[in-house]
Amino acid sequence: MMKRLCIGLVCILMAAGVVSAAPEDDRQAFVNYFQKRFPNVGADAWVNGVYALDKASYEQWVQIEEFPPYELALGEGEELFNTPFANGKTYADCFPNGGVGIRQTYPYFDTGLGEVVTLELAINNCRVKNGEEPLGYKKGKIAALSGYMAYTSRGKVFDIEIPDDPRAMAAYENGKKFYYSKRGQLNFSCADCHVTNAGMQVRADKLSPALGHPTHFPVYRSKWGAMGTLHRRFDGCNKQVRAKPLPAQGDEYRNLEYFMTYMSNGLEVNGPGARK
Repeated sequence: MMKRLCIGLVCILMAAGVVSAAPEDDRQAFVNYFQKRFPNVGADAWVNGVYALDKASYEQWVQIEEFPPYELALGEGEELFNTPFANGKTYADCFPNGGVGIRQTYPYFDTGLGEVVTLELAINNCRVKNGEEPLGYKKGKIAALSGYMAYTSRGKVFDIEIPDDPRAMAAYENGKKFYYSKRGQLNFSCADCHVTNAGMQVRADKLSPALGHPTHFPVYRSKWGAMGTLHRRFDGCNKQVRAKPLPAQGDEYRNLEYFMTYMSNGLEVNGPGARK
């Protein structure tokens, strides 16, 4: 049975079999929606999240960025990145260009594995390949490592590709379906907060716009008092709508990240970021 979801000027057809427009048509409609809704926001400002919509908060954030709270994590990430494994190799041996300046290519669909590979998954794959134990996926060392790698890519433009492979298209469509599907006791979707109600107040805070969301992850959140990955944030969102959190780096979250990052193609890497 086909379900029609209309979000402002953007109407997206979804079905149980997931039949929809081409991904690039989706992305352009997504961008057009936000540009028309917030005409005073510059095309490059979406990487700033909610601070693109709130001048007072933006000015406070700029001051925070002078002495960023993620600075210690960056130092830790750089040290971890360059510290050899027990076999003498390092993370640089696992990645193109020695792992420097490559954040903008993640996540990608690996046609050999038949699945979406995120940066955090690739980091752990590297560790396991070199005889090391995998890290937890939500915070701590994994966030420091991916934060450092993101920092080396600042200013580079996201260019997520969907290869000519039906499995890749299925992963994209599954991520899209997840984004627009309601869940939890509150019956909310990701889009309810970050598309339909972007810029609206929830208690004392504004809801951030979906466009540009993945560009500044991992982030240091004041609420956490530490760095966290995008999948940690997915968990938090599910809990807030009283839905059961899913496994970090499980298929659902990786496909969701694939869709969300594709929607932000053309925007610059701005991670790691600092948020409330």
